[in-house]
Amino acid sequence: MICSSSPSWWWYGVSCSHKQIGRVTVLELPSKKLSGSISPHIGNLSFLQRLLLSNNSLIEGIPPEIGRLNRLQHLILQDNLLGGLIPSNISGCSALTLFYVGNNELVGRIPWQLGSLQKLQDLWINSNNLTGTIIPHSLGNLSSLRVFYAAENRFSGGIRDVLGQMTSLEELIVASNNLSGEIPDSVFNLSSLTILSFGVNKLHDNLPREMGLSLPNLVHLDMAENQFSGSIPASLSNASNLVILQLQFNNFTGRMPGMESSHKLSRIYIYQNSLGGGKADDLSFFSSLPNATSLVQLFVHVNHFEGNLSEVIGSLPTSLEMLSLYRNRFSGRIPSAIQNLVNLQVLDAHKNDLSGEIPSIIGKMGNLQYIDLSSNNIAGNIPSAIGKLTRLYRLDLGDNRLQGEIPAAIGNCTSLIGLSFSQNNLSGNIPSQLMGLSSLSLHMLLSHNRLSGTIPISIGSLTNLGELDLSHNMLSGEIPASLGSCAKLEMLSLQSNLLQGTIPSSLSSLRSIKLLDISSNNLSGQFPKSFEGMKLLQLLNLSYNNIEGEVPSNGVFRNGSMISIVGNGKLCGGVIELNLPPCNFKQKKKAFSHKLIIKIVISTVSSVLLLAFVGSWLLIFWNKKRGKHETVSAGDSQLPLSYRDLYKATNGFSRENLVGVGSFGSVYKGLLDKNGIATTIAVKVFNLQRRGGSKSFMAECAALKNIRHKNLVRILTVCSGIDDQMNDFKALVYEYLANGSLEDWLHPVADGNEPLRSLNFLQRLNVVIDVATAVDYIHHQCGTPIVHCDLKPSNVLLNEDMTGHVNDFGLARFLQPTGDSSSIGQMSSTIGIKGTIGYAPPEYGMGNEVSKQGDVYSYGVLLCEVFTGKRPTDVMFKGGMNIHTFVRTALSEKLMAQVLDPVLINELPLGQATPFDAISSSNTQETKKKKGKILEEVLISILEIGVVCSSDSPNERISIGEIVTRLVSMKNLLHDKFAQRQIGGM
Repeated sequence: MICSSSPSWWWYGVSCSHKQIGRVTVLELPSKKLSGSISPHIGNLSFLQRLLLSNNSLIEGIPPEIGRLNRLQHLILQDNLLGGLIPSNISGCSALTLFYVGNNELVGRIPWQLGSLQKLQDLWINSNNLTGTIIPHSLGNLSSLRVFYAAENRFSGGIRDVLGQMTSLEELIVASNNLSGEIPDSVFNLSSLTILSFGVNKLHDNLPREMGLSLPNLVHLDMAENQFSGSIPASLSNASNLVILQLQFNNFTGRMPGMESSHKLSRIYIYQNSLGGGKADDLSFFSSLPNATSLVQLFVHVNHFEGNLSEVIGSLPTSLEMLSLYRNRFSGRIPSAIQNLVNLQVLDAHKNDLSGEIPSIIGKMGNLQYIDLSSNNIAGNIPSAIGKLTRLYRLDLGDNRLQGEIPAAIGNCTSLIGLSFSQNNLSGNIPSQLMGLSSLSLHMLLSHNRLSGTIPISIGSLTNLGELDLSHNMLSGEIPASLGSCAKLEMLSLQSNLLQGTIPSSLSSLRSIKLLDISSNNLSGQFPKSFEGMKLLQLLNLSYNNIEGEVPSNGVFRNGSMISIVGNGKLCGGVIELNLPPCNFKQKKKAFSHKLIIKIVISTVSSVLLLAFVGSWLLIFWNKKRGKHETVSAGDSQLPLSYRDLYKATNGFSRENLVGVGSFGSVYKGLLDKNGIATTIAVKVFNLQRRGGSKSFMAECAALKNIRHKNLVRILTVCSGIDDQMNDFKALVYEYLANGSLEDWLHPVADGNEPLRSLNFLQRLNVVIDVATAVDYIHHQCGTPIVHCDLKPSNVLLNEDMTGHVNDFGLARFLQPTGDSSSIGQMSSTIGIKGTIGYAPPEYGMGNEVSKQGDVYSYGVLLCEVFTGKRPTDVMFKGGMNIHTFVRTALSEKLMAQVLDPVLINELPLGQATPFDAISSSNTQETKKKKGKILEEVLISILEIGVVCSSDSPNERISIGEIVTRLVSMKNLLHDKFAQRQIGGM
């Protein structure tokens, strides 16, 4: 191609040679919204020196014809949608100095031929799907390479010593891969390095003692989220150019070295280790920081630092903006010197051993936005000076020994979204000024104090509030009708007060409410029938009041397990599970017949049993008393367990026993020894500090209490009480399924020398049938229909026989059947239900109701993922493409082999001979091809189900029952056709 005779400025982004008339030397079109593919004719631009097409929407692959451009110096293609392999003949671009292909969808390995690009200085291949060994031996020849940026790929295995040959390297960034083993010593001898980033891998061993001396130019050190152990090298104190230090989430122990020479430090992240330990020099690290005048973030939480907080605060530079000290062993008072931290925005020191009073001087720290001093031993009054912190959006002083009244000045903190003063000794009235905080949206938690007086009528102004907990106080008067204006309220807890009067009908306006507890008060009047319309309500507790009248049988009251009304002696009606007398019951004066006496005896016994059950159930959700543990057994097994039992079974909830972390808690493997019998269990411990943790626990209990199915994980027992630190503790104990989650099998991670495990075709088919069968059960066969709301591979567990079991009902919702058994009763807005990105149906994001069709959508995505091996959040899905359109397009264009998991392609040579392990000699090649064709048709049918189920429109999705029928039919077809053969383990 040559330039025309027109002036070069007519050709936007094109530059031509002044020496070689008419020859294109530069093609520069970044961020021009280009789409389509790069033409292979690009290889004809033989004089091209720079090709810049970054930040567009280019698709398909990098044309190998580029390898003909031997004058090309800059090849800039990052931030596109390019797929396929990196062409090996890029090595023909012998003049190449910059090669940027980051943030695309490239796959495969780094071609060894790149090692011949002797002039290459910058190699950016980050944020792709590249696999294999991260450093081919040939790359050791790149003596001019300055930047190697390969983060966020799927590289695995060890790091080769060849890295040490790249003596010009200044930036080595390989974070967020699956690298394992040790870092070669030669890497730490690359004295030109300014950035060294190995974070988020599986690397281990100790860091070299002299790394701070051998890397004198280091600016950014990232070793976070690995398995490094031992001490942090003391030589780091010599890293005078260090700006960012990331060592969090490792197993470092001992003393944190001083950083006296690191005056340029801006961010220090050493949290989630085991640093410190009560030695005399525990806090020497902090005393080395005064000269770090650029330090803005210091995160040292979840370690073993011990000592007086004054020594820490007094050593910190005034530049500091974020200070996180929580879950250490700091003691002493909050010093007045804290006022020197004039730029501080975040102060988090919860779960330490702080004492004394909160200094009023804190009111001068006008930049503070977040304060968490909960779970300490802080005493005295809450200083009214906090009211001067108008930028404050979170204030948590719960679980201390604070006393006195809540300052009215807190009402001046007009940016607050979350406020917690629970579990203190506060007294007096609730200031009406708090009700002017319309910004409150997360919670207002004032429980377990000695607050008195009435609930302010102006509480209705908190229209954005999500959770209100005033329980366990001495509040009196009536429940204000204005509470009905708190339209976004999801949890309302008023139990254990002195409230009286009737339950205001306005509470029925709380359409978002999920938990409503007004038990243990002096409420009277008629039963609130208007609560029938609370369609999201999961738990209603009206126990131990003086409520009377008829209990409805519709709406939320259709399910007796969701309400508790014990201790109200004048109630009647309701569903049979409540065992209340009929409202038209009148005792006759004539003698009872023998038959009637039997009925009364049976009814009395049932009542006693029900009261015992409800009493146990209440212990799970509302017991806040200190000093003892409570347990409740559930399921088929009588297995009463305490916190100490579970602590012992899981080796102290150790990291080694941790098998998974979810949105609302962590799952541990445990070995339970009860009465000489050892049982392997899975313990799900809920994170009650996270908003939604308690709700998730209650939802899972409610959902699993009365359902049993071979394809649902079986719950063994429930434990609710307090831990050794006197914190609330809630856990579910399940049967342990040895083969982990479906997620682990679909997306295995390299683990040392063990081969990657994978599922064969029939195992995948069996698992998706198991999941569909379980969903069909909770939708149609368990009484009140249940919607799971979070179907995904990580919530499907596999036992020894590779049978699938659906797990995690933490977001589950009950549906109320309508008169037509085939339809689904409506629920109110589900905006609060997030599910999981990629699996949640699009209609939930628009505020539509929870429905069975929502689960069908999630199942369709899961099915597509099982057979394609691609997550719905895969980086390839951009610009309107998702897993649904990916599979649908491939099916319409008859390109199924391009979407199938490569493991299946190797196992199932479609359209050819079937992959039998033992094909008899009587089978002709033609017969094999026919059977292969049948197998291909079955796979197409399976993927078509996934496409239909994951349609954007709920009306286009089929029912889960039909899915089960179709999949079982396909399995039977394969069994009939290949009864004497083996297909992927059949």
